Amino acid sequence: MKKIGLALGGGAVLGAAHVGVLKAIEELDLEISYIAGTSIGAFVAAFYAFGKTPAEIEEIALKLTWMDISGISLFKNGLLSNEKLGDLISEYIGNEKIENAKSPLAMIATDIFTGKKVVLKKGNVAKGVMASTCLPGIFIPVEMNDVTLVDGGIVENVPIDTIKEMGADYVVGVDLNAKNKYEKPNNILDVIMNSFHFTLKAAAKYQTENADLLIMPDLSEFNMADTSQVKDLIEQGYKDSKKLLKKHLA
Repeated sequence: MKKIGLALGGGAVLGAAHVGVLKAIEELDLEISYIAGTSIGAFVAAFYAFGKTPAEIEEIALKLTWMDISGISLFKNGLLSNEKLGDLISEYIGNEKIENAKSPLAMIATDIFTGKKVVLKKGNVAKGVMASTCLPGIFIPVEMNDVTLVDGGIVENVPIDTIKEMGADYVVGVDLNAKNKYEKPNNILDVIMNSFHFTLKAAAKYQTENADLLIMPDLSEFNMADTSQVKDLIEQGYKDSKKLLKKHLA
């Protein structure tokens, strides 16, 4: 029997599409042996690895607003704090450690001093999610395991290689940015997020070559910052992934 690994990529609010992918996986009764996530992918992966059902994750996602996941920062190295995102993880999962997940879990972050990939497999899960989702210049870098960390998308936005290294012999990757369109920025957040994801796109093409199955939901009608789109994003992720998963794995 194949040991399936699921690699969930970054993409800000577009990450709601991951919940749709999980719904399709549940409906097809596929067993996920390993899960890894980068940025918003780490947020979704953490809930799933600790036993939350896709329906429960959807319920959490539908309640989210931008102000739920960020707060004003008084620090010089970030405009905002993403502590609220960590608080959400703690509220629903508890004060857990990554290594205690029901399914083997890894989250990707970047060492801001060296630029190296950091694979988080141990330590506080809320802190891990905060580190992996820490968009440089927007959120304050996160200190964890004696390293200063920012968003993992810089080094591996769809963690295909990480999942393979964990032991998966069939890797399903979910790339949120492959079929996304970018609109004219309306504010500084849009400018930074667009610039960041343009950079990731080129690297992701190379990084995802090693996936056995690559899911690229058509998210061209959505943007990365509007939380009112969550329900439609979940449905799009579900629709675009189910036919592929059924064809290749069911």
